[in-house]
Amino acid sequence: MARLRQEVDPGEVGLDGPALDRVDRHVTRLVDEGRLPGFLISVARGGRVARLTTYGRRDVAAGLPVEPDTLWRIYSMTKPVTTVAALTLVEEGRLSLDDPVADHLPAFAEPRVYVRGSGADLVTRPADGPIRIRHLLTHTAGLTFAFYHCHPVDALYREAGLESAVKPGTDLAGTVDVYASLPLQFEPGTQWNYSVATNVLGRVLEVVAGRPLDEVLAERVFRPLGMPDAGFQVSDARAGRLAELYGETDQGGIRPIPGLPLRGGRPRFLSGSGGMAATAYDVHRFVEMLRRRGELDGVRLLAPDTVDLMTANQLPGGADLRSFGSRPAHDEPGNDGVGFGLGVSVVIDPERTTAPAGLGTYGWSGVATTTFWVDPGRDLTVQFMTQLRPRSSLGLFQDLKRLVHEAVVD
Repeated sequence: MARLRQEVDPGEVGLDGPALDRVDRHVTRLVDEGRLPGFLISVARGGRVARLTTYGRRDVAAGLPVEPDTLWRIYSMTKPVTTVAALTLVEEGRLSLDDPVADHLPAFAEPRVYVRGSGADLVTRPADGPIRIRHLLTHTAGLTFAFYHCHPVDALYREAGLESAVKPGTDLAGTVDVYASLPLQFEPGTQWNYSVATNVLGRVLEVVAGRPLDEVLAERVFRPLGMPDAGFQVSDARAGRLAELYGETDQGGIRPIPGLPLRGGRPRFLSGSGGMAATAYDVHRFVEMLRRRGELDGVRLLAPDTVDLMTANQLPGGADLRSFGSRPAHDEPGNDGVGFGLGVSVVIDPERTTAPAGLGTYGWSGVATTTFWVDPGRDLTVQFMTQLRPRSSLGLFQDLKRLVHEAVVD
């Protein structure tokens, strides 16, 4: 069985052991206070795991502990995986970043853009240009999410039954057709708005590859990298390793809540945006491929230049997420100094970020409080896994980044 393991003592790779102990104590306290069910944290340098900590429960009621092979719903950490699969098709010449999405999905042939008004008085106009593949990869397509509650277009998403980004009863193709029927919030390429774009990208992959998305990702990412437990469904044999998902109570505790429908065969909806489960071993393999600029254990998945493009800021004029982000949704301090590449955020000004990070640090997170990041300048990779959908930010990721940053001694 594939399990992530600690490989070296922290001091062997320039990390301070007592400082990493502070990381553990900080998150352990949240578990002991009943604010998290359990967690796994992995810190690696130069590809070697120097700290692997598990604590608490993957299922509180059943008393089952978090273990290195626990399966986690990684939600939006699926997006970088879908991005990598798309980039393999780009390298093969079967897809271009400049392709209009409508070349592959005709429903997007005549996008319309919001002008003014709301509800029955909403006014739109034809878009000046097409939505392109690069717009999907950078979340600049003009698409949105229903949960923002800050723009007339996201209200249309709710009216269309897209509260969870999925049209109930449909598959990926059907839901993406609903997206295409709605107006864009802004002209493609003119703002950044975190959105359903990666679901559209997933559907593009299905059309270009001629196969369902789960098969595309298995063929192009999971099998080449040796990610044995990653995927959109959890077999009966592995179901006992899947962590329970929790939400916050009014009193600040946690309670079980429904999660992704991963058991019982292939789900109807294959979400390239947030449908995956994976173990820490799977995520480590994927992140190490990125750190090594496209290669792992003799298998080259992407060219170095492609990974460099993916992990470099693609927002125009060197803008960050706060200045280029649609307002008011993204006008927040946590977006200062952080740009966006292809499927990942990228630190472009460490002096302005709310948590310590080296220039060029990239990564992404999931709604169940999972995250990974790579700091190329420090040759550092970190992942954190738990299963909590909080009502508000715990400030946990900022704390983790600060404490891990303090552990780097050379």
